[in-house]
Amino acid sequence: MSSLLDLVLAEPSTDEVGATILDTALQEFLAYGLRRTTVDVVAKRAGVSRATLYRRFDGKDALVAAVLVRESRRFFAGIADAVAGVSTVEERLVEGFVVGVRYARADRLLNRLLASDPEALLPYLTTNGALVVAAARDFLVLQGGSRAPVGDRTPEGVAELFVRLAISFTLMPESAIPLEDDEQVRAFARAYLAPLMRP
Repeated sequence: MSSLLDLVLAEPSTDEVGATILDTALQEFLAYGLRRTTVDVVAKRAGVSRATLYRRFDGKDALVAAVLVRESRRFFAGIADAVAGVSTVEERLVEGFVVGVRYARADRLLNRLLASDPEALLPYLTTNGALVVAAARDFLVLQGGSRAPVGDRTPEGVAELFVRLAISFTLMPESAIPLEDDEQVRAFARAYLAPLMRP
């Protein structure tokens, strides 16, 4: 596993106070977005001093990153649970894509930030999105269970294509491809993505 994926999948290193700060920050981001949320307000609502918050998180950017990592952990855990009983690599990746698209579309924080702070969120998913793509790609490869190339295609390359498509469909859901429900997403994944896993 990569060090980035280790970070995303590892148990949170925050103590109870840190977890309270993250819970409070998440609620503030959901209510007010990134721009309107301040470290001072998060500290006050969490019942801690600014100094206590800064001992755990080195400023607002670190706090935002910590919340996003924790939410990513939850996101990946949900996908892992959903594909745990699926037997083949191909079907695990198809179901992982289906569940990932569904979760992303329903995610409260993602949808709130896309609505209120797209200019703050979009770089994390586009121009500065290499870490997000790498973590999701490595997670899919781990779930797939094989690093053996299929012809001239590597599992990493196929997984990255899945991730980039999922991000694209999440950010711009309007499409000529019918993807309105799980069955349509699954049919798309089987028709267009699953063949990438075959020789």
